[in-house]
Amino acid sequence: MPQGAPGPRPRPIGLADLVDSLAEGRRTFAAARGLSLGYGAVFALIGLAILYAIETALVTPMALPAAGGFMLVGPALLAGFFRIAERLETGEIPTVADLADGFRRCPRGIWVIAVFCAFIFLVWITDAATLYAFMVGRMPAPLAALLPPPDSVWSFALWSSVMGSVLAFAIFAVSAYSVPLLFEGRADLIPAVAASVRAVFASPVAAIAWALSLAVGVMGAILLLPLFPVVFPVLAFASRALYRRVFPAGEWQG
Repeated sequence: MPQGAPGPRPRPIGLADLVDSLAEGRRTFAAARGLSLGYGAVFALIGLAILYAIETALVTPMALPAAGGFMLVGPALLAGFFRIAERLETGEIPTVADLADGFRRCPRGIWVIAVFCAFIFLVWITDAATLYAFMVGRMPAPLAALLPPPDSVWSFALWSSVMGSVLAFAIFAVSAYSVPLLFEGRADLIPAVAASVRAVFASPVAAIAWALSLAVGVMGAILLLPLFPVVFPVLAFASRALYRRVFPAGEWQG
């Protein structure tokens, strides 16, 4: 698009669009099941290592904010899935090389958003650790000792979730549509971010419902890691499908 041109206008969406996008995400996952499972498994293994470290450090309640923190960095990991979906759209068979190609194609704006997401994640995990120190303390807390969880752990889970939801929604508004807009070259960084925020607030009910679906799906899959290699790719493909409903291909801001 012309340098400095505004981004495309968002279309309002409803809850039915979320359902249809999830169905499309499942179909895309099924069409590239092996590659999607393998790519998702990489992040599942990273999550397993993090959860193991948390359990070993006897700060098991921190597993919840750590899982929630993935919502903050997740948008930066979607380029590989976008490239898989592109290859499928053209009738080609995606390969492992396409995952790397997706990241090589990322414009500078996506990496700026990735750095911003990483910074917010550091803020989030630092705040969660501070809250943990005040509400739970440094008592030994392996998983077996937290069943059933004491009141302090329930309080920590509640307030850390409230605190994290604010940061997560801010990241969602900024990155939900800006990342695919940038990936497809339909806008520069500032117009893409502005278009993403406009799209979120143009359909607030659907946006909140989608953000909650992502949070529940991703956090639940991280805490139940065998589900993650399936859930994460499906949600990634569904996010792209939803983006195409909000910003249909070929439509540009006039």
